[in-house]
Amino acid sequence: MRKRGPKQFTDEFRREAVRLVQQSDRPLKELATELGVSVTTLRNWERSVTVAKPGPGRVLSLEEQVRQLKRENERLREEREILKKATAFFAKDRR
Repeated sequence: MRKRGPKQFTDEFRREAVRLVQQSDRPLKELATELGVSVTTLRNWERSVTVAKPGPGRVLSLEEQVRQLKRENERLREEREILKKATAFFAKDRR
C-alpha cells in the first residue's frame, strides 16, 4: 500500500482561498470545509500573504515587500559602484 503525503495545492488555489477568507463574512471553519483544507492550513495561508512590518501597526503585502526590497537592492548597487570608483581613484593617487 502506498502512503499518501499532504495534499499539494497550487499557488493560485491558495491565493483564491485567502481572497475568499478576506472578503467573506463567513466563518473560517465553514470556508475551510468547503475548500477541503483544514482551518489551520487556511489560517497559515492567510498569514503568509501579509507580513507584519515593525512600526505603528503597518502591514505590508508580499508585493509591497518585494518592491521595497528591489528599491533597496538598486540603491545598494549604486552605492557599491560609487565605492568602487572612489577606491580606484584614490588607489591611482597613491602611485
